[in-house]
Amino acid sequence: MFNGVIFFQSVSAFPSGPIGDLLSKWEAMGFFSYLLPFLLIFALVFGILTKVHPLGDNKMVNGIIALAVALMALQFDFVPSFFSQIFPRVGVGLAIILGVLIIAGLFIDPESKAINYILLGVGVLVIGVVLVQATGATGWQSGDWWEANWQMVVGAIFLFILVAVIIGGSNPSKPKEAGPYKPFYARGQ
Repeated sequence: MFNGVIFFQSVSAFPSGPIGDLLSKWEAMGFFSYLLPFLLIFALVFGILTKVHPLGDNKMVNGIIALAVALMALQFDFVPSFFSQIFPRVGVGLAIILGVLIIAGLFIDPESKAINYILLGVGVLVIGVVLVQATGATGWQSGDWWEANWQMVVGAIFLFILVAVIIGGSNPSKPKEAGPYKPFYARGQ
């Protein structure tokens, strides 16, 4: 009955299902490339203008400025390209930070200030790597510079932290007061 009929079926190791199909349709319509960046830029500019009040409390003016900035940001393909590079990396960076926090929470006292500083350092390092990778992927020359000189930067940061720890660890002890003597300005108290 089906002799000579060839069926073409898309086969993948990861079937997408209805959610994947929906996301593919949204991507084809420009939802991720234009609508979400527009909304993000509009919300950030409007929020900053509303909080700082550079033009008074007129929300309509703030909305018009935010709309203009958001639309002009999408005039060329740079913003969608940058957002498509940075946000997947931010997701991976947040997963790394979450994993470090979970592992640290299992074995280390959360009240320790040293551990908090180490976790802060891990977070700053992950953010730095995300920014450098995203800027390098969009063609900024700083990405190439970071790729060539990251060892020097890491060494300088390590040296700075080492000096800060040495200086912070050498607190001179306070001189002890000798006997019941009080200065003249404290005698009446």
